[in-house]
Amino acid sequence: MFFQKFFKYLFFLFIIKPYIYLILGVNVKGAENLPKVSMQPSIIVANHNSHVDTLLLMSLFSPSQILKIHPVAAADYFCNTKLKSFLFKTLIGLIPIKRKIGKTTKEELFREINDALRSGETIIIYPEGTRGNDNSIQSFKSGVSHIAAMNPDIPVIPIYINGPDRILPKGAFLWVPFIADVYISEPIKYDGTPTRVFTERIKAAVEALKEEHQRREEL
Repeated sequence: MFFQKFFKYLFFLFIIKPYIYLILGVNVKGAENLPKVSMQPSIIVANHNSHVDTLLLMSLFSPSQILKIHPVAAADYFCNTKLKSFLFKTLIGLIPIKRKIGKTTKEELFREINDALRSGETIIIYPEGTRGNDNSIQSFKSGVSHIAAMNPDIPVIPIYINGPDRILPKGAFLWVPFIADVYISEPIKYDGTPTRVFTERIKAAVEALKEEHQRREEL
C-alpha cells in the first residue's frame, strides 16, 4: 500500500500535473465547490468523452489529496490483463467495477466503492458508462444514485468538462494541446427520491454547467 501511494504521488506530481498545467492548460469555474484541504469524502460525477477526463479531474487537487481519490472504471476494459490492472490501480488508484451485473447484488457490486467512501476517500464516477462523442452528454445510468443512496451524508459534486475530447479523442493515442474547461457545481446530497429521479437531477446539473460554458463561449 505504501509503494502504491508513493508511485501515485510521484506520477501526478512530476508527470501529470506539470503536463496538464504547463503544456495543456485548464480553466476552472467553481473551484470553491471542490472538497477542501481536509478532503471530506465526496462523489464526483462528470461527463465523459476522453481518457484524459480522469487525469484532468485528479489534477485539480494537490498531490497529497490525490492519494485519497479513486476513479471508478470498467473492470473488463482497465483490468482485463494483470499488467493493466497493476498499472491503473497503482498509478491512479482505480476502483474496477463490473459493467455486466448479472446476479450480483448492489451491495456486492458497490462494496469496494462504499468501503472507500466510508474510509474518507473520494470517488470519481462517469454515469454515462462509456466515453461519448462530439462532447455530447449521454444518458446517465442509475448506479451513481444507488451509491449516493447508500451514503446519503456524502455530497455528490456534478462537474462538466470541455476539451479532453479534442486533446485525446476516442480511439486516438496521441495527445493534442488544447486548453480544457472544468465547471464545478455546488454539491448536492441524496434526498430520498427514487434513484431514477435523483439520477436525472444529477444529469440536469451537469447539463446546466454545459449550458453555462456555451453562454460564456458566445460572449
